[in-house]
Amino acid sequence: MMSSARSRANAFAALELDRASELREDAAWLAAHAQAPQARFVLLDPDGRALLSADRGSLVQFDGNSCARLAPGAASSFLGRSGEADHFALALDDGAAARAMAETGAAFADLRSAGAGLPAFDAGLFAYARGLAHWQQRTRFCPACAAPLRLEAGGHRAKCTNPQCGIAHFPRTDPAVIVIVSDGDRCLLGRGPQWPERRYSTLAGFVEPGETLEDAVRREVLEEAGVRVGECDYHSSQPWPFPASIMLGFTAHADDATITLGTELAEARWFGAEELVDGIRSGALGISSPLSVSYKLIEHWLRETAAIDLADIVASPVGVKG
Repeated sequence: MMSSARSRANAFAALELDRASELREDAAWLAAHAQAPQARFVLLDPDGRALLSADRGSLVQFDGNSCARLAPGAASSFLGRSGEADHFALALDDGAAARAMAETGAAFADLRSAGAGLPAFDAGLFAYARGLAHWQQRTRFCPACAAPLRLEAGGHRAKCTNPQCGIAHFPRTDPAVIVIVSDGDRCLLGRGPQWPERRYSTLAGFVEPGETLEDAVRREVLEEAGVRVGECDYHSSQPWPFPASIMLGFTAHADDATITLGTELAEARWFGAEELVDGIRSGALGISSPLSVSYKLIEHWLRETAAIDLADIVASPVGVKG
């Protein structure tokens, strides 16, 4: 399977949306299309939760007239186009969020708990809107001169209002590598100190300045588990707006499998396929949520190493932990 296909299978990564970035600078077009019948608005509350249907199976999206009545004067952000629909995000204050729930009978839900139950398009749109709204909420003053910022380009740029500064700021995405390391027929999994006992994940960490992705893989595994990694290969990627990351999945092979635990993990272990499968099946061992690329890396390793399909082992979705 090509890496592009593996990425599309990851949660939040199958958003078939034309972001139409060339239209963001056209304020007149944005204003007109926000009020057009084909406009669809994702509604977010102050905590970044989206309004979902009662069964939590889809996003509840308003049209422009409904949004104007619900939150008069509130600025929306342009997300892109899909078919005949133009998609926007609207961040609501507490009062408007309460009115939206009263009007629809629906409720706001967070992405971690609701993402797995949403269609791929809705999950990706929610992740996109949440990540953009989070950046807007946290980027209100210029870090260079402390002057207020003004949102432009359909919400995708923040311009410093100080004429002597005028710096433009853009949404940030922090790259993080996440890797399943193998040593023959064993794979390396770790447990962070905040995780429950007997719940494990693949190792991960942020890419540092001036570092290749492959070097980040080697450094993180060495820092966290003391294992020296040689060859590593890209597997897939996944938007991870918690709050603003992209997870870059890798497979890797250990040159030295000796574990010397670092300060970031409570535990690191080598697991054989049989031990891993027996532990998951019995409930004695937990792994990352199916939402995460960590789950996909474990799935890939089991299939490649032992011709075992993880979906046949996991009887029900695991709670979101990583």
